[in-house]
Amino acid sequence: MTENTPGAARPLARARAVPPWSLLVAGVAAGALLGGAYGVLTPRSYTATSYVIAVPADRSDTATAQGFAQAYGRVATQLAVLGDAQVWAGVPVNTLRDSVQTETSPDAPMVAVSATSPHPLQAADMANAVARSLTQHANDTKGDTHVELLQFSRALKPTAPTSASPKVTGLVGASAGGLLAGLVLLVRPRRHEEDNAPQASVPGPAVAADAHGQL
Repeated sequence: MTENTPGAARPLARARAVPPWSLLVAGVAAGALLGGAYGVLTPRSYTATSYVIAVPADRSDTATAQGFAQAYGRVATQLAVLGDAQVWAGVPVNTLRDSVQTETSPDAPMVAVSATSPHPLQAADMANAVARSLTQHANDTKGDTHVELLQFSRALKPTAPTSASPKVTGLVGASAGGLLAGLVLLVRPRRHEEDNAPQASVPGPAVAADAHGQL
């Protein structure tokens, strides 16, 4: 039978003596530090967007143009379009595939071509290159589709990064750290109650022998 020594009980007593608010403050501070460090170490990224619009030609209507705009949005990131765009963008096809995204509108026959890059001018060049290549590929078949694709707006060099700043990542980290510390505090009282619960005592050898003799 082992007994709890005073030295082993001291760390547990000290842990229980720590005020609950100190754990919460520590969690917020640690989260803010880690979040801010992530924001500082992560490279900034810039996003530029170019817009093209589908226009109905002869023997066509707006609904047809809307349908082709949805189709053009899906094929804009295909190899056939990116293969020509890489020449104007000055980057490999794989870079365009990883950096360019398209979005279509359910209400207008328009396609948004967005490109993201650590360099703001490169982001604009990639978006404009893909939009230009998509326009040329679409207009090669306008005699059959009766829909013409026109450039609505060129992508401009972004002036501000689209990635989160260290201040924002620090706030997110602080919130996460505070939430985690709060969850720990919710579990802590349960463990304290379990430690204070009465435990069944084991009778000593003399008491057990007397009880056996009475039987």
